[in-house]
Amino acid sequence: MSADFETLLVEKEGPILWLRLNRPDVLNAYTNQMGAELVRAIGQADADDSVKVVVLTGTGRVFCAGADVSAGAGAFDTESGEGAKNFGSRDGRRENSDFVAAMMNSLKPLLVAYNGSAAGVGLTLTLPCDIRIAADNAKFGCVFTRRGLVPEAGSAWFLPRLVGLSTALKWCMTGALVPAQEALAAGLVSEVVPADQVEARARELALEIAANCSPVALALTRRMLWHFSAQEGPKGALSVDAALNIALGAKGDVHEGVAAFLEKRAPQFPLTVSGDLPDMPWWPDNPTGYR
Repeated sequence: MSADFETLLVEKEGPILWLRLNRPDVLNAYTNQMGAELVRAIGQADADDSVKVVVLTGTGRVFCAGADVSAGAGAFDTESGEGAKNFGSRDGRRENSDFVAAMMNSLKPLLVAYNGSAAGVGLTLTLPCDIRIAADNAKFGCVFTRRGLVPEAGSAWFLPRLVGLSTALKWCMTGALVPAQEALAAGLVSEVVPADQVEARARELALEIAANCSPVALALTRRMLWHFSAQEGPKGALSVDAALNIALGAKGDVHEGVAAFLEKRAPQFPLTVSGDLPDMPWWPDNPTGYR
């Protein structure tokens, strides 16, 4: 599958689709092409019912050092055209590289295995993912203000929700690199493991999810949590969760899940994401409002 990609290594391993940022000679620096390839790979995962979990990681010694600045001082200048390879166009629209919308719309759980440090867009591109695991030597940087920029990729919305407003302000205002243990304490990552074990731990967690959880229930659950947790109260969630469980309760996945529990065996869920998702009128086509 990787033959179709230039900036990613895309590999299917059983129920896991691995997406590895693959520009190690430039510390996996982000380009618009990388964003477009992430969108395409996530779309392929959504369309493949044999893929249960997507894991995003990097090759080499860091996860992603940020945007490609090989153009020098004009690397972010989209008006002159030199920044187009980072941002996709002169007006800042990501066009086919809108990885934020692709991740938010993903029908599969998205895990991140930070094999090393992540800064700038290398960090913000992971914020719409669901579970993040970090190598113990990783550092994280919201470095935008040190480059004369503001937090991008919707991170002014994502980051405070993950780590709280006070921590988000500190990280963004200083632009300093944050060690893995501080990221763990703040809630940016859920686990910190030795660097040589980060991929193995991500695989273990992905396989646990794939072996025990209904793909349809997972797709609905991640969308419910992302959508309704941003609302002021539980009214929105209450308006759909009972109806969804009534609809699901009559279908094969719930029957199989209960039977497997009672029989003390692994479940074999019959429903597919491609064919059995109920309507979700509460989930807009572009939930981020970001283009």
